[in-house]
Amino acid sequence: MIKNARFILALALAAAPGAILAQGGKFIDPPLFAEEIKAGKLPPAAKRLPENPLVVKLAAGAEPGQHGGSLNMLIGRSRDVRMLVVYGYARLVGYDRDFKLVPDILESVEAKDDRVFTMKLRRNHRWSDGHPFTIDDFRYFWEDVANNKELSPTGPPSDLLVDGEPPKVEYPDKHTVRYSWSKPNPDFLPRMAAASPLFIYRPAHYLKQLHIKYNKKVAEVEAKGTAKRGWAATHNREDNMYQFDNPNLPTLQPWVNTTKAPADRFVAVRNPYFHRVDPAGRQLPYIDRVVLAVAEGKLIPAKTGAGESDLQARDIQFNNYTFLKKGEKTNNYRTLLWKTARGSHFALFPNLNVNDPVWRTVVRDPRFRRALSLAIDRNLVNQVLYFGLAAEGNNTVAPESPLYRKEYQTRWAQFDKRQAEKLLDAMGLKRGSDGLRRLPDGRPMEIIVETAGESTEQTDVLEMIRETWREVGIKLFSKPLQREALRNRVFSGEALMSVWSGIENGLAGADTSPDELAPTSQQQLQWPKFGQHFETSGKNGEAPDMPEVAELLKLSNAWRAASSREERTRIWHRMLDIHCDQQYVIGVVSGVSQPVVVRNTLRNVPEKAIYNWDPGALLGIHRPDTFWFAK
Repeated sequence: MIKNARFILALALAAAPGAILAQGGKFIDPPLFAEEIKAGKLPPAAKRLPENPLVVKLAAGAEPGQHGGSLNMLIGRSRDVRMLVVYGYARLVGYDRDFKLVPDILESVEAKDDRVFTMKLRRNHRWSDGHPFTIDDFRYFWEDVANNKELSPTGPPSDLLVDGEPPKVEYPDKHTVRYSWSKPNPDFLPRMAAASPLFIYRPAHYLKQLHIKYNKKVAEVEAKGTAKRGWAATHNREDNMYQFDNPNLPTLQPWVNTTKAPADRFVAVRNPYFHRVDPAGRQLPYIDRVVLAVAEGKLIPAKTGAGESDLQARDIQFNNYTFLKKGEKTNNYRTLLWKTARGSHFALFPNLNVNDPVWRTVVRDPRFRRALSLAIDRNLVNQVLYFGLAAEGNNTVAPESPLYRKEYQTRWAQFDKRQAEKLLDAMGLKRGSDGLRRLPDGRPMEIIVETAGESTEQTDVLEMIRETWREVGIKLFSKPLQREALRNRVFSGEALMSVWSGIENGLAGADTSPDELAPTSQQQLQWPKFGQHFETSGKNGEAPDMPEVAELLKLSNAWRAASSREERTRIWHRMLDIHCDQQYVIGVVSGVSQPVVVRNTLRNVPEKAIYNWDPGALLGIHRPDTFWFAK
């Protein structure tokens, strides 16, 4: 095992080919490749796999599988083809089922004081097109993409900067890459293990043909000015490792997309050079193809209940559970309920950066946010929509987290209309003749809550909040939008309030980055311009001008520099305390189970599991490459 102050990285459970053969086994090829191997178009598994492939330890209760079959799933829009990268979950390092970081694509990682990371590649590992995966792919990313002003105008990704300092990147030998900083970068490994990961490598052999540095033809066309688009735009369009919409771009994921976007049906086929095998030496994935059919998001529960998906969780809500259970026998599937780990299943995000100056003053007053929270009858929401099975309270860590405290969940979260009215009265927000309170400029207090329009569940919750807010003199309207339109309105300051889920990692511990609690990203709907200011090193957005928000940013920086777990724990508790007191995000309910519909013939899908975006990559940490169909 490899240890350091923040993480324990277990060496991958891998064995050299000889070790597997010595146990009486051998590498087993998928029948899908039989003709190509026979014709000499594809080498056998022993020559396609790395010298030291990752031998996957099957989950408790799982069984060795068989090759073959097509896995049918539904997605709500064409761009969700990227779920193949999320579910495939091939990462340099990734989380195991216990949420511990372990090497995956890498053979090993050595981390020293969170400053120096030495990564060793698997010998003879190959891209999906058979080309060797080498340190040249890391060198190309760092020297020719991250530090090329035309491809990366703002410089290397912010995840690779520590107080503005870029890493020192070295290549001690032809199988080793080393990243180092003078200060700790505890986010480095978790970012590479994320659902939407930091990719620090690229298929250099493919992208060099599009790079002006390596392709004279590109340079000539650029010089003549005859290119329809600049070479950099073309390169960036083709370089979509996460979006996964370029079938020509080689990958290290278990399945390779073969369909160019946009499309209403994407077909992905098994990667002949995937680096994982099961304990018997059978190359993974077990399943030959994954087919993603695009359907209207609101129709996905009905289509799933009609048997059109072999494995479905995305775009299905808890309120679909009863309907899905009814169709099980008829359509040959079972409906599982997995735990979720978000800080809040449903949360309201007052926009502290809203453009309207009057509303901005009001929403920045903590008394207003506390009043809104106190005026929500969470028990009613829980009983009506979740059969009383959800947890009521703030957006905070889950009870399973070592950082959990009951007060974080309950402060300002009890239904108390009288206290809410006192807070609003103290702000001078008086009622008009119609019973509605008035803003300081005389306008009626009408709040438009904007949603992504992807779930009737959100509308149902807002309807119940509408009733109790009206009783304290506030009128609520909901406005559904497309997801991108919603984000753009929040980012620009046009939206006053929005709806989303809360803290992504409700299982956080002292060694987990607390960046979610600080203004570190434009994607944070409660303070997008504060987050943008951080992401752009002050070039864009707004500097935090609220004392507690500024303190959260300082605490986040202090966590990175902390030398002990005790200090990191103290920082986490201070940040959680600020959040529950200030109510920047108003949580409603958490712990809502996620329905997961599974074809009866699909094996190795866990009956009980955690469904979480990051960490977890939804289905990713449960190893879909080990799922298989029984005949």
